[in-house]
Amino acid sequence: MTSEANEHAVDPSADGFSTDESAFQSCTLCPRRCGAHRAQGQAGLCGATSTLRVARSALHYWEEPPISGDSGSGAIFFSGCPLRCVFCQNHEISHEGFGLEVSVRRLAQMMLELQDQGALNINLVTPMHFLPQIREALPLARKAGLRLPIVCNTSGYELPQAVDAMSDVIDIWLTDFKYASPRLAGRLSAVRDYPEVATVALSRMLEALRRAGGELLDDDGIMKRGIIVRHLVLPGHADDSCAVLDRVWELCGNEVDISVMNQYTPNDYCRQKGGLLARSVTDQEYEQVLDHADDLGFERMWWQQGGTVSESFVPAFDATGVRGPELKA
Repeated sequence: MTSEANEHAVDPSADGFSTDESAFQSCTLCPRRCGAHRAQGQAGLCGATSTLRVARSALHYWEEPPISGDSGSGAIFFSGCPLRCVFCQNHEISHEGFGLEVSVRRLAQMMLELQDQGALNINLVTPMHFLPQIREALPLARKAGLRLPIVCNTSGYELPQAVDAMSDVIDIWLTDFKYASPRLAGRLSAVRDYPEVATVALSRMLEALRRAGGELLDDDGIMKRGIIVRHLVLPGHADDSCAVLDRVWELCGNEVDISVMNQYTPNDYCRQKGGLLARSVTDQEYEQVLDHADDLGFERMWWQQGGTVSESFVPAFDATGVRGPELKA
């Protein structure tokens, strides 16, 4: 399903990055820099053309407590993804491209609708391959009365230029850090450069957070500004998980929260292929990673109870909340 032969070695500091629609002429929005002519209808390695597509817009209750609280996070799930993780649970939208075409003004209106439903924040899920449209939609929504913090829910595989370009409109970075091993990243997500790219991206997120004044929680512990670094423990790879935590600690210390997840569940592909990814994470593996996090000194850490499975956290991708009126001019 993936192979190291199709990876693209990337210099994260390379030039040619654009934040307007010219980026879609020869796409350089993600570290793959595939050069797809998305404006002409050619799909990039993310699976998306320049047409903005959304699979779901609804309250989501299964993020970390500072994000979802009791009221829910206003999650907008975008179609497509620059990664090709063999174990992905959101394959309907990340690999298969499910989603409906929406305008920038409809996207802005969705944000206002979620606010009216009581969302604690606007949670943009895998959004950065649509960065130009999101940069356009957010000011429209703010002008029309949007008051909520904006969450960028990302795989962590982002160009530093993209992080910098969004740092003035993103309040909370909810970012994965999937791998410390380039070989593992290549085998499971077709991006050997993931550890390097994710490290640079996280450093830019941290710089942006520091400029904004650091983490901010309200009296109920709901995050208004900050970074949560997520890591999914994979079966048979607890040592790499510990190495990921080493990287995050060295870079960020306790300036960020961490979320160590044990919700790995084999999808059909992994079950059929067999091997380590055909089983769940053992209690021993998960405890090894949690103990390492404690030993490093992380003070704000989120973890999951035993028996958790990914399907429990995956909503129905059925275009809920996507259709509707556009924001009025």
